Amino acid sequence: MRLVVVAAGLSVPSSTRLLADRLAAAVERRTPVDIRVVELRGLAVEIAHNFTSGFPGRALGEALDAVTEADGLVVVTPVFSASYSGLFKSFFDVLAKDTLAGKPVLIAATGGSARHSLVLDHALRPLFSYLRAVIVPTGVYAASEDWGAEGLQERVERAAGELASLMAGTPTAPEPAKKDDTEIVPFAQQLAALRSTK
Repeated sequence: MRLVVVAAGLSVPSSTRLLADRLAAAVERRTPVDIRVVELRGLAVEIAHNFTSGFPGRALGEALDAVTEADGLVVVTPVFSASYSGLFKSFFDVLAKDTLAGKPVLIAATGGSARHSLVLDHALRPLFSYLRAVIVPTGVYAASEDWGAEGLQERVERAAGELASLMAGTPTAPEPAKKDDTEIVPFAQQLAALRSTK
């Protein structure tokens, strides 16, 4: 199976590319995939020329072909002005109509603050729903403070598992929340127990 990773990071090194690599590696641990990474930073000029000429350059054409032929996508954008970057949106604007219809897509984003995490549901999900992609239930957002913190790798693994299942054609139900060892006692029982000790 072919997995294409679209990373829209602009800096080198890029936290956007780092998150993209983590997600791709997590998918590869679950199912054999050929991974192709498309870094949009190097395609920016060709994307702009495509808008004015109507034809992609060689490198952009290869990237568009890779997305078209992919069995699944991981797409990662930095957050600019509370949404996906213009470069990220421009790449998907030059894709042929219906290219992503029915294709499994894992959405992810990086940003400087946890306050931008809603970009997944308010910008990325609507965009890929419009493109008729099949969006995995778990999106992954990584703020600056998330790197090395508890929780990020768990979200990466869950999202990767969902994408791998969709790519294999065997979607699975989400895992139930883990229960700790603490027994949950209804409030009425707690109150009755307190009264009986008086």
